[in-house]
Amino acid sequence: MKRTSTIFLQVIVVLIGIGVLALMLWEPHLEGRNVHATLFEIYFEDPFLAYAYISSISFFAALFQAFKLLGYIGRNEVFSQPAVKALRTIKYCALVLVASVVGAEAYFFIVQRGRDDIAGGVMMGLLMIVVSVVVATAAAVFERLLQNAVDMKSENDLVV
Repeated sequence: MKRTSTIFLQVIVVLIGIGVLALMLWEPHLEGRNVHATLFEIYFEDPFLAYAYISSISFFAALFQAFKLLGYIGRNEVFSQPAVKALRTIKYCALVLVASVVGAEAYFFIVQRGRDDIAGGVMMGLLMIVVSVVVATAAAVFERLLQNAVDMKSENDLVV
């Protein structure tokens, strides 16, 4: 892959991270019950918002690993153990994100049922679960393929 292509993809990954962070900071001000709330009330009195911010750590860690993986690809070091480790970390981050979204869905059904209309939140959660499972599956498949390629490369290096 050309160096400019990987740099372009790294820029896209950074822009995705900035966009998600901006949305996470901006959206709580638009929510119905927070329209007239102070910053303290929005960010320090809502346990679900704190849970969402803590859960997002795995998303940003996966983005960082994707950025690193693209760096390995740009330097033609894709068949290396650090690249395999980056894919493994992306897989684990996606699985942690699935678990945290399942926890948020449980919060909707246990705490919010009957008080609010939870259909929109549940649907967004299910969509995030599906996307995270797809990412985890793809990362696992690519990790296995790359690990096999790294093993074959190291065997060939030993023979020569």
